[in-house]
Amino acid sequence: MMVLTVDHGLRAQSAFEARDVAALMGAREIPCRILTLPDLAPGTGIAARAREARYQALIAACRTAGVIDLLLGHHSRDQAETLLMRRAKASGPAGLAGMAGVHLRDGVRLVRPLLATPHDSLRAELRHRRIAWVEDPSNQDLRSSRVQFRAELTDPDTETLVATARDAGTARAGSEVNTAVWLARHATIRPEGFAYLDALACPPGALSALIQAIGGRAYPPSSASVAGLAGNLRPATLAGTRLMKARDAAGFLLLREQSAIAPPVPAEENILWDQRFRLIKRGRLPELATIGALGPDAARLRDYSHLPASILRTLPAIRAGAALLHVPFLSAGALNSDTGTVTCFNPPHPAAGALFRTIEG
Repeated sequence: MMVLTVDHGLRAQSAFEARDVAALMGAREIPCRILTLPDLAPGTGIAARAREARYQALIAACRTAGVIDLLLGHHSRDQAETLLMRRAKASGPAGLAGMAGVHLRDGVRLVRPLLATPHDSLRAELRHRRIAWVEDPSNQDLRSSRVQFRAELTDPDTETLVATARDAGTARAGSEVNTAVWLARHATIRPEGFAYLDALACPPGALSALIQAIGGRAYPPSSASVAGLAGNLRPATLAGTRLMKARDAAGFLLLREQSAIAPPVPAEENILWDQRFRLIKRGRLPELATIGALGPDAARLRDYSHLPASILRTLPAIRAGAALLHVPFLSAGALNSDTGTVTCFNPPHPAAGALFRTIEG
């Protein structure tokens, strides 16, 4: 077991608080790592940006340490607040299930064992054990929508909302099984980062899951935007993805929208580019090599792949400056450079949230 604590650097006291956590764990002979977020800056959308940066840092630390399960401390009031916020945004049935008790993200299971536990009970337990805690002043900032919802919550409200989330979670789990079954029968997800659907219509949940995976998004697209497209598949762009007719088949291709692709990043080992492709092994690359989209260079490599140009342009490519060194999913003869790199399609969320089961027939 190990403890991970995040110093987000947004308050002067955060570094001291992280060190206090490490000291507390050290006194109990529990290993503790402090994770810092040096690139986080105050400004628009700070709550969402901080949350995503925190998850990425925690998951990266787990992967480095070979940890499978990451236990999080969200309690019943956190769940109730989440449900109120999603209701305000008109989330669909899946969103109204709140935070999942167990959720797979980027190869790590996020486990929330305290979702039904009142926060007062947790504080009482800490007092009993004579363990102090720190109140984050941002939790009192009424400019935050979460804090506004929190101020309105009573204990009975919290219990009711937690029960509602639990029932909706059960329904969501059943829906995820149905989604997994449909995808197993009708969808092929390719290692190049696109999907093929052998259907002219699909369940909204299945299309939403595919869009989230192919787009490398932390959250699914709005249910309203998906509903109108799922029942009658047709060329469209949505949430960073593009749906287009397959060239040699009756189905559709779902691929990354080129204009939404992230800029190149340093080709460091274990880097996740565009929230979709992970550089597993760096190999023999120049020090300043980058990984980014193949883009216009796809035109001179058409003879080395049967993929449409629209997909080729979205493939990851390794460059040193303007020089193209390696394109992971093209044949070895495409370029004369053997870099020894290993890259895989690794979006944060799998397309199927449920375990697959055997289907007869």
